Amino acid sequence: MKKRAFKFLKRMLAVIGTLLVVICIIVALFVNLSPEFGGTPSKEQKEKFTASSNYKKGTFINLGDVKMNMSFSNFTKMLKLYFSPQPNTIPKKNITVQKIDSVAIAEYKDQTRLVWFGHSTFLLQMNNKNILIDPMFGKVPAPHPMLGNNRFSKELPIEIEKLPKIDAVILSHDHYDHLDYGSIKKLKGKVTHFYTPLGVGAHLQAWGVSKENITELDWWQENTLNDLKLVCTPAQHFSGRGINDRGTTLWSSWVIQSTTENIFFSGDSGYGSHFKDIGDKYGPFDIGLLECGQYNELWSEIHMMPEETAQAGVDIKAEIIMPIHWGAFKLAMHSWTDPVERILNKANELKINTIVPKIGEPIFLDKNPIEFSLVEKSIVSKLEFST
Repeated sequence: MKKRAFKFLKRMLAVIGTLLVVICIIVALFVNLSPEFGGTPSKEQKEKFTASSNYKKGTFINLGDVKMNMSFSNFTKMLKLYFSPQPNTIPKKNITVQKIDSVAIAEYKDQTRLVWFGHSTFLLQMNNKNILIDPMFGKVPAPHPMLGNNRFSKELPIEIEKLPKIDAVILSHDHYDHLDYGSIKKLKGKVTHFYTPLGVGAHLQAWGVSKENITELDWWQENTLNDLKLVCTPAQHFSGRGINDRGTTLWSSWVIQSTTENIFFSGDSGYGSHFKDIGDKYGPFDIGLLECGQYNELWSEIHMMPEETAQAGVDIKAEIIMPIHWGAFKLAMHSWTDPVERILNKANELKINTIVPKIGEPIFLDKNPIEFSLVEKSIVSKLEFST
């Protein structure tokens, strides 16, 4: 009897071991063969990285070497949270977006305007230029559709195929919810130039973008797009698309300036002194597009709480702030409306103007914030849904 039990146990362990080996092989093949994971910085690029004060021992670091504190205790808390009930993390119905006509975009020559696509994606029309910021137009922010939740809206304000020529794409970092393989593949023939933090260009090159059409910048480096100034500024975050490439490319925020207007885009970032530094050096800003969503106190080093987002708006000296990184995907366990409900409360306390436009609604910098459709605290009642 004991011999039979022992033989059965051995067989079971052999089967489990074989399954684990097969799974590991499948994962390895997927990571190495799927184009979604992008490219790897070249030896030449890595040699240039050594000149950066943010590059230590082969990886990029945050100011003060701030890291996400994922201790064993925090990891177990995360698992408990993940398997606990998560009410209202996804809208019960699809969010309705405001559609944009392709001809109206192509022929637009008026004052500066922004169009939000949800999460952190924007079309910026400024000085007769079309600029896309973190263009994530895909349905799922993951390397495979089975690895993530679908976008909250069935439609986008406009599909990639209907976009006109794009003068520039600005990228903040290489995470899937900001740098999307499918979007870049469809966009690359329309785009004149890409601007990225150090190393991110390796992904673009792997996806067929010419090296000559990519400019990589370190923190505080400036470049020009004709009559516009682009500045790569610090953020407190991390990077990586695969299993062992964490920190191999840089992450950033961006300043976009004309002679008369000044825009700040935070990318992804935890709260830190860099916001005040940016405000002191490049502020005040007409508008601050600030990360406010997909947060958890267990990873507060790399994502802001909404109250910190409002304070960051004060730090950068923004006339108006807009919460971004919400309204499109579930990447955390908070309710999907929590970001705007909390930031509006804190912004009211700090007396800083805040706008929460509908996805696809044009944002004009000279427009009074109370004219936008979603500035009331009762955000849920103001949103429109489709069946």
